[in-house]
Amino acid sequence: MRIPAHSVCTAIRDDIVAGVYERGSRLTEELLARRYGVSRVPVREALRTLEAEGFVVTRRHAGACVAEPTEQEASDLLEMRMLLEPLGAARAAQRRTEAHLKVLRGLVRLGQERARRGHSEDLRSLGGWFHETLAQASGSPALTSTLAQLRHKIAWMYAVEAPANPAESWAEHGGIVDAVARGDSERARAITALHTERAAVAHRLRFPGGGDRPDRVRTSQPPVNMTGLRH
Repeated sequence: MRIPAHSVCTAIRDDIVAGVYERGSRLTEELLARRYGVSRVPVREALRTLEAEGFVVTRRHAGACVAEPTEQEASDLLEMRMLLEPLGAARAAQRRTEAHLKVLRGLVRLGQERARRGHSEDLRSLGGWFHETLAQASGSPALTSTLAQLRHKIAWMYAVEAPANPAESWAEHGGIVDAVARGDSERARAITALHTERAAVAHRLRFPGGGDRPDRVRTSQPPVNMTGLRH
């Protein structure tokens, strides 16, 4: 069965974000193909996509390598997110569907319930789904795609501290949904701007000064079963 390149791309990106591949390390087509159980063709296509996204660079005499973003580049990503998330919320207030609202309200209910019960391990993934759905509700594929790339790259470059008051964070999520449901673009924009600004404070660079690197790199990886991926 031929594994699509976008599934291979997702798997490699996820491993880069997780720290499986060290920044600056080589990504050879042969080793990647063996790890993910695919031919070199989808690996080659995936590496081109990841280079366009900024996760991979091509170096003379070395080939494809994991990128090594600077602190300034990392800071710029947070600033871009603080500008684009509110725009997405404002557009969502104008273009959302009832299906979007149903999902957003369900996520808020779950998030508020988990926050009350202290189930912090669930809140990060719920928050990610919330912001992904909010972006999709903007009705702009370009904006949705850009925000998704920003989330991936920010997760790669930053560790995020859990909010001191998760209930407050989910109350802000609820306020965003209420504004989106009423079609109030300016309020949706304002609440989202406040929310993303507060969230940015909790971000800590994983590689301050380009020095310390995580001790999670592996020189040999077990094969990855790609047939279960449905991205």
